[in-house]
Amino acid sequence: MSSAAQGGPVELSIREKLTTLLSPSELMITNDSWKHRHHAPMRAQGGGSGETHFSVDVVSDTFKGKTTIQRHRMIHAALADEFAQGLHALSLKTKTEEEFQKATSA
Repeated sequence: MSSAAQGGPVELSIREKLTTLLSPSELMITNDSWKHRHHAPMRAQGGGSGETHFSVDVVSDTFKGKTTIQRHRMIHAALADEFAQGLHALSLKTKTEEEFQKATSA
């Protein structure tokens, strides 16, 4: 799995929950909140941490046989608490190991 970069509390919670749920071979979480820092409502969200927008790329065989929407619903359900506490946007790229290998060898 990709090495975990130190992040804020929301990012760390996302990483922990997705690692537990998906046992990913690759997990990259990018905090995109800075792109939205000028939006007044965003400064107060994210539990005051300012962590409101993330991009997540995840590779897991847990996704085998699941549609993209099913994969995204799994992740959104796992992060329900984070959304309730101010996580505002999550951009997802979800692949199985086979899909990832095909994409990287093309």
